[in-house]
Amino acid sequence: MQFINYLGQDAYTNIAMDSWLLYNLKPTEPVFALWQNKRAVIVGRNQNTFAEINQEYIDNHDVQVVRRVSGGGAVYHDEGNICFTFFVPVENSGSVNFKKFVKPMYDALHAVGINAEITGRNDLEVEGKKVSGNAQRYAGGYLMHHGTLLWDTDVEAMIRSLNVSDEKFVSKAAKSVRTRVGNIKDFAPNLDLNTFIEKLKYYLTDEGKDGELVLTDEQLAGIKEWRDNQFSTWEWNYGESPKFEFSNHAKFTGGGIDVQVNVEHGKIADVNFLGDFLGVRDWRDIKSQFIGIEFTPEAVLEILEKNKEGQYFGTIDNNELAQMFKADQLTESN
Repeated sequence: MQFINYLGQDAYTNIAMDSWLLYNLKPTEPVFALWQNKRAVIVGRNQNTFAEINQEYIDNHDVQVVRRVSGGGAVYHDEGNICFTFFVPVENSGSVNFKKFVKPMYDALHAVGINAEITGRNDLEVEGKKVSGNAQRYAGGYLMHHGTLLWDTDVEAMIRSLNVSDEKFVSKAAKSVRTRVGNIKDFAPNLDLNTFIEKLKYYLTDEGKDGELVLTDEQLAGIKEWRDNQFSTWEWNYGESPKFEFSNHAKFTGGGIDVQVNVEHGKIADVNFLGDFLGVRDWRDIKSQFIGIEFTPEAVLEILEKNKEGQYFGTIDNNELAQMFKADQLTESN
């Protein structure tokens, strides 16, 4: 197979590239790519981003959040993780078999001395430890099969990024995850990361005979356009989440508040404040200003600050009230 070089470690660009190539490359033979992202959480097409990530950790540790076009669950990427993508001409989606398309990477791992096994629907394991997960998307006669290889990923960062925000659960979660996942480097003590990648590429290109498929300037421009117009946008990465209901409760010196919110397309569709707080004016007078804003503490704080003279929530601090809109208590809505 020929290989394609991706454009650095920006997750917005690389996920856009995966998708653009699926819909636009149209190769006559299978091609593949090996690539890496800096710290990122990649969310499945049908997932609720708000429910899948620990936003506070994401914000504090420069973790990118990107929605992909394939299904499956949210995964964590970093520079200790190798991503791979196969683009394969396929007659119809009915002929797609996960294990068939996991096999090339299975074979490649065995070729470099890693005794991997295919397990479940779409996983690769080594000595009982999961080292790879995979996902697929079919479009217009082509299959994109992509996945991860955990070489030396930061498991602690993985756990904290993926919606484990309560400190009392983190240590237990870390222990549990570590028993299920493994890093390939632990099973390949004589390999370093770059050598491992080069060996995989050498095997998959038929010992280097197939070479590189070089993209044109026009193709690269199309990929960058998709990155800027879709895959780096809040509307795609958060706004595409299914509608959901949110509730939270807090007690302040100025009284207790229950927040109830309906969220559609990542924006507030309805909101209700209940409690024994002593508002000078009725908060319902400004309710319409919350409708249609992004479901983020920052957007809520902007409305609260704009109306602070009305003391709609009494002596409760606006910053503290806005923090109640962090997505940590979610229930799906039909």
